[in-house]
Amino acid sequence: MATIHEIELLPAIVQHARSGEVLMLGYMNEEALTATRESGLVTFYSRSRQRLWRKGETSGNVLRVVEIRQDCDGDALLVLAEPAGPTCHTGRPSCFFRDLDGTEIASPLPPVAIVARLADRIHARRDAAPTESYTAKLLHGGVDRIGKKIGEEAAEVIIAAKNGNPAEVAYELADLIYHSLVLLENQGITAEAVWAELARRYTSS
Repeated sequence: MATIHEIELLPAIVQHARSGEVLMLGYMNEEALTATRESGLVTFYSRSRQRLWRKGETSGNVLRVVEIRQDCDGDALLVLAEPAGPTCHTGRPSCFFRDLDGTEIASPLPPVAIVARLADRIHARRDAAPTESYTAKLLHGGVDRIGKKIGEEAAEVIIAAKNGNPAEVAYELADLIYHSLVLLENQGITAEAVWAELARRYTSS
């Protein structure tokens, strides 16, 4: 088995550390990997420029490293990172937004990544004026207003389930999840704290 130091250029897949969304593919040599580890910012070796290239060096949309893993053969890297803005030069969150026919696809992969996108959007509304959006209005109203909405949405989920309407259940659960994410933002709790608790229950069950 080769080690990462024995290979001149490695493909490096960058994945959103929280959502699991695949953001981009680049290449690293040992120098780029060292620069990435030392700076904490994803740095590639640009084959076209023939030099090191820090992602976001001109746009400011850097990728902050959370963890780096190598595959079982030591010939590819998986970089878990937090993006500071859109990863793709087109302004999209991910470079992977087209199917094989070239048709644009707006939904993230994996689909559950939308939860992290939504949490980030809610966080961005935290300091906005209440007149700017419904989310800002909820956050401005505090825990009483948010809690009231969560109670209403939970009741509507139960009603939808008793009606036996799958589409209605999905719609009302989406409302409940959204308002729960707003509550987490209000409380200064990340969604990852909930995922960690679910992981704990999974391993202990």
